[in-house]
Amino acid sequence: MTKDFSYEILEEIAVLSENNKGWRKELNLVSWNERPAKFDLRDWSPNHEKMGKGITLSNEEFEALKQSLAQM
Repeated sequence: MTKDFSYEILEEIAVLSENNKGWRKELNLVSWNERPAKFDLRDWSPNHEKMGKGITLSNEEFEALKQSLAQM
């Protein structure tokens, strides 16, 4: 049995790559199930109707990631 869920892409921040079928790895600000938006990194189909597995990050997690990347 599949659970229903909803999502709304509030801001498209960056496209990191695109494959030959048009799927793109994107960093977006997404609200899942009408909850507060989180940073979201995953593959999306060209029309944003299908998605691959990804990760979501809170503001604090995203800030920690930015700081870690800046120190590389």
